[in-house]
Amino acid sequence: EVRLVESGGGSVQAGGSLRLSCVASGLRFDDYAIAWFRQAPGKEREGVSCIISNGDNPYYGDSVKGRFTISRDNARNTVYLQMNSQKPEDTAVYYCAARLSGTFAAFPEYPYWGQGTQVTISS
Repeated sequence: EVRLVESGGGSVQAGGSLRLSCVASGLRFDDYAIAWFRQAPGKEREGVSCIISNGDNPYYGDSVKGRFTISRDNARNTVYLQMNSQKPEDTAVYYCAARLSGTFAAFPEYPYWGQGTQVTISS
């Protein structure tokens, strides 16, 4: 059984930082691209970032470029999302998702999802 478990969410003030983690099990982690999506109430799910198995050329959504950094530790089956200079509009539930290889894709292309972690940024 494939499982993705996010952690690291919380509440911070604008300008602060959080680091999210996504731990995967039940799959050959090295073979999978891992993405972060987020969804705020009343809004569509938005692609935030994606990293392929070797970590090259990560994808970032326009709204987070220059503020968020994605990384992965294949030995620990873990992907991280470092979020700096956070803004109130970053408030959302953040999900990690996995799919076999490939670059960033729209959310229907990801068969495996975590349960999500809440991030709240206050002004």
